[in-house]
Amino acid sequence: MDEIKGFFKQAGKEFLNAAGDAAMGAAKEVMGSVINEIFIKKEAETKRILPSIKNMRVLGETAAYSHRPRQDIQDFDTIRQQCLNSGSLFEDPLFPASDESLMFSRRPDRYIEWLRPHEICDNPQFFVEGYSRFDVQQGELGDCWLLAAAANLTQDSNLFFRVVPPDQSFEENYAGIFHFRFWQYGKWVDVVIDDRLPTSRGELMYMHSAERNEFWSALLEKAYAKLHGSYEALKGGSTCEAMEDFTGGVTEWYDLKEAPQNLFSILAKAAERNSMMGCSLEADPNVLEAETPEGLIRGHAYSITKVCMIDIATPNRQGKIPMIRLRNPWGNEAEWNGPWSDGSPEWRYIPDDQKHEIGLNFDRDGEFWMSFQDFLHYFERVEICNLSPDSLTESQQNDGKRKWEMSMFEGEWTPGVTAGGCRNFLETFWHNPQYVITLEDPDEEDDDGKCTVIVALMQKNRRSKRNLGMECLTIGFAIYHLNERDLQVRPQGLSFFKYRSSVARSPHFINTREVTARFKLPPGHYLIVPSTFDPNEEGEFIIRVFSESQMDMEENDDHVGYGDGADNDNRPGGLYPNMPSPVAPPVDPQKEALARLFKSVAGADMEVDWMELKRILDHSLRDVMTATPEGFSKDICRSMVAMLDVDKSGKLGLEEFEALLTDIAKWKAVFKIYDVHQTGRIDGFQLRQALNSAGYHLNNRILNALVHRYGSRDGKIAFDDFLMCAVKIKTFIDIFKDKDTENTETATFTMDEWIESTIYS
Repeated sequence: MDEIKGFFKQAGKEFLNAAGDAAMGAAKEVMGSVINEIFIKKEAETKRILPSIKNMRVLGETAAYSHRPRQDIQDFDTIRQQCLNSGSLFEDPLFPASDESLMFSRRPDRYIEWLRPHEICDNPQFFVEGYSRFDVQQGELGDCWLLAAAANLTQDSNLFFRVVPPDQSFEENYAGIFHFRFWQYGKWVDVVIDDRLPTSRGELMYMHSAERNEFWSALLEKAYAKLHGSYEALKGGSTCEAMEDFTGGVTEWYDLKEAPQNLFSILAKAAERNSMMGCSLEADPNVLEAETPEGLIRGHAYSITKVCMIDIATPNRQGKIPMIRLRNPWGNEAEWNGPWSDGSPEWRYIPDDQKHEIGLNFDRDGEFWMSFQDFLHYFERVEICNLSPDSLTESQQNDGKRKWEMSMFEGEWTPGVTAGGCRNFLETFWHNPQYVITLEDPDEEDDDGKCTVIVALMQKNRRSKRNLGMECLTIGFAIYHLNERDLQVRPQGLSFFKYRSSVARSPHFINTREVTARFKLPPGHYLIVPSTFDPNEEGEFIIRVFSESQMDMEENDDHVGYGDGADNDNRPGGLYPNMPSPVAPPVDPQKEALARLFKSVAGADMEVDWMELKRILDHSLRDVMTATPEGFSKDICRSMVAMLDVDKSGKLGLEEFEALLTDIAKWKAVFKIYDVHQTGRIDGFQLRQALNSAGYHLNNRILNALVHRYGSRDGKIAFDDFLMCAVKIKTFIDIFKDKDTENTETATFTMDEWIESTIYS
């Protein structure tokens, strides 16, 4: 041991430091423009909006959601056949007929009995004379937002039967099992339920149909409750959420007190594309669902079922008037009582053929008409769900319905890596995921030659985890114009955002499930940067872009592989493997000292194993191991041996040992550049730059994985973990390149080859 210590006090450290000094010099040269202060072009600070729930999210009651871990997928056809074979009725073990499926915050206030439809009434039916918006009646649960979306869903058979599969009934192949499909974060999921429904005194407690023996709507509500963990999870919410979950579309909402001048045109265009629409009035904080003198219900969700211009003929003139038809999901006499309400005198000015064309009736069914001006005056919020391109059938398109172009990507904000916060936090903002869209042609009917774009940023899996304390993050996005030269940089770095202002952005950073905004942009290339308001907030998201005309979208991320020089001011080029030799070959005394060290440690077999390597490194690198005083772990020592151990003997010869020390010297030099305070740790946000300096280019997904695997809770990377990152990357790139002999970025492994390579590394 004395010889080992002596060597590293002299020749060993001299060897590492000589290699390191050259590496550090190269890194500092290419990093000069990063380290130096440069002029920052000031952009207006991003504003955070933290709305009250009653104003922004909830219609009905205060929202509260539960979370139940997702179990094995239940296959409807398989389970139904098993029940038919055994002659039993399905009982769902994942959503049992018990209090926990009803609510999670308290116990029921009365005795609740779970009954199957044939125990509630005679001759139960899934559908009675088809389906319609009048089958959606609200019960005791404060989920009018869900009912408003369900009523809209019945307006389109294609959309309806995608959510409510028609291959089920209480007669043919009845086994007490039903299923429904919902869109969840980019995928359609099938939710299986049994048909036991909560009742009080023999009557359904929650959603039901106007027909006592019709049950599709009650079962739909149960499936949606199962998706979110309980019925209580449906108390309070936004119609936007349910409309998206029923269609896979993108929603946008407008404050009618600040409505754009072309709002009626927006609504009419939405109707042309079969969009689902809803609206609401602000809730009265003192009275739940209070009624106004005009017959409207505050804090309540309404469906918009028609938008059109109606012919009107008065004694003095003729023309058209913009009108909107709405529906109260209660489905009763609670309707608007002002102008154009059921039976009001204004209707005498409408020609009979026009009345027939719009399907006018004066039933006390919760549906009513309003003029667009009254709608703007009395309502406060409107929500539009723009349908994805696959929602329109060919016949609908042939009938004049138009479809959007759509692109979608999934992403992740990881603290210390890709959770850079909003533009207020300039130094970390550029670390957020980035996406490039290319708009080619302006809208057909746009006189200004611009393109309509809807950008929607949705955070995933927050709603179902609120009982775990996981509230929605405050999220938003910014959009920047790119020129042709900018397109060569992946991703855009710090200086880009120092000098550029956004050309568009989300109206607010807000703590809702989704933030959506509509823009008019000239054709060209644009960079979208989605982010949380504060840095280091963890979450998953999907970002979707809808456009009226052709559009391309791609992630603006680095290619994975070895570096080949400086890319931009924020990502210094590789020092390894293309860096010139850091020093002249060690002079003979150093060579001899290295050989003596190797011989004294290696022993008779003349090879160094992981334990012997650990003894060497623990003594030689104590100056950068301040965050890990116990020294190197056996895992990293084994991995470093495996990186250069071609014959998989578990040991290194002299040449391999020397090559490893050279690599470590370079990695140490890079680490010390970024460890400016000499704490033995670097910030996770610096990992991309540090690994770029070491010669590796990585994308966000790999960086996120590295920090999840090797980062600390506060997002820091210790020196030994940084070495492990470098070792793993070098090892796996080399394994891949050995197989990719023709440089096609594709390699083929057999199962045993891949397992052998990855296990040993």
